[in-house]
Amino acid sequence: MRRALVLAGDAAAAGEVPVGAVVVVDGAVVGEGFNQPIAAHDPTAHAEIVALRAAALALGNFRLTGATLYVTVEPCLMCVGALVHARIGVVVYGAAEPKAGAIESMTAAHEFAGLNHRLTAVGGVLAEESRALLQQFFRERRA
Repeated sequence: MRRALVLAGDAAAAGEVPVGAVVVVDGAVVGEGFNQPIAAHDPTAHAEIVALRAAALALGNFRLTGATLYVTVEPCLMCVGALVHARIGVVVYGAAEPKAGAIESMTAAHEFAGLNHRLTAVGGVLAEESRALLQQFFRERRA
């Protein structure tokens, strides 16, 4: 999660909402990313998606069965869908996202009955640090 926080800082430095994500398999980082929809002109370029793409390329497989994804902010509905399709085993996130979070805040999308894969979600890990990055970013943008 600490590496995800560093990546979130990279996103902020690039003018993107500060979210970072890391995919880990058997204790090794296999993919990482930070938010970049503005720079990439890509609405799907959330930190989680960027990290999943990098991990899939590194492993040569779009199925990331058993992997753990660490992300600084609760994933949105799009990202939860991608985590399910990638067969992520565990998602660990920092700050809750009250408006768009799809694990606990807005909905529990990973628990929808029709899904063919279940993942475990653990929230609140380094939540204060994650929240502080977001708050600082938006405070500076408003100023």
